[in-house]
Amino acid sequence: MAILGSKNIKEFVGEVISDKTSQTRIVLVKTVQMHPLYKKRFIVKKKYYVHDEANKSKLGDTVRIRESKPISKLKRWTLIAVQ
Repeated sequence: MAILGSKNIKEFVGEVISDKTSQTRIVLVKTVQMHPLYKKRFIVKKKYYVHDEANKSKLGDTVRIRESKPISKLKRWTLIAVQ
């Protein structure tokens, strides 16, 4: 029995906040979470270093990113599409 790749590949949609380096973008992803006791919703912001091989995205673009194998010290995400 062969073990196929994991189906738990994470994907996020976020906004490009930096495009200063070649083939690397910094993407800000906002998610809404709820406090377990007080039931108040709050926004959690996280930055991801994303590999953009073709340099398709620009500052302010909304992009879709997917988890991948480590590309460098900080990059573990790849760009799928610019929306």
